[in-house]
Amino acid sequence: MTAPFPLDEIRNRIAAATRSSHREPGSVALIAVSKTHPAERVATLLEQGQRKFGENRVQEALEKFPALRGVYPDLRLHLIGPLQTNKALDAIRAFDVIETLDRPRLSDAIARAAEREGRVPELLVQVNIGDEPQKTGIPKAEAENFIRACRARFGAALTGLMCIPPAQENPVPYFQALAAMAAACGLPCLSMGMSADFEAAIMAGATQVRVGSALFGERPHPILHHVTPAA
Repeated sequence: MTAPFPLDEIRNRIAAATRSSHREPGSVALIAVSKTHPAERVATLLEQGQRKFGENRVQEALEKFPALRGVYPDLRLHLIGPLQTNKALDAIRAFDVIETLDRPRLSDAIARAAEREGRVPELLVQVNIGDEPQKTGIPKAEAENFIRACRARFGAALTGLMCIPPAQENPVPYFQALAAMAAACGLPCLSMGMSADFEAAIMAGATQVRVGSALFGERPHPILHHVTPAA
């Protein structure tokens, strides 16, 4: 098992890639992907100043983060995994950012939940940038109309796009395609790049990168074992 890189090294690599892409220092945010890792591991990074974390499952976040928020109220939590429509209300309550808005039914569910709670989290549209049938995300051909509809519905709460490029392929063309789509839609936030390719994502325009294994090491077995397909 390879030892994880320390937080400072990941930050330094992000800073170097940001400089190389001729962008402002500090313009790329690190989202520490803590899915399946216990609260104690998250607390270690919080103690080192990390404040943005990504989780895949609503229930896991509800179990792990309330106590941590009590100690670190400036913590910001991103949902980066598929969201079932029947979990929209819980997601609105638990997360500051939902990065996986990817279909009209989920847009409806988030709108209903947001009206009930009186708050709308920051939202990103997830685009299936490789049009892979096994992956979630709005298909590329439908993305423009869906983004337009979400902007009309959610206004300034819709801030950007997210993608996961196809595995085993050069991710750069996919990152560039998402960046072009975001620019065409006037959306400033680009969530792309993970442990293996975040520097390439930054060079292509990422404003936030989702890094898990390079920070936490190999994942333990998931806390929750039952998986229900997204509605």
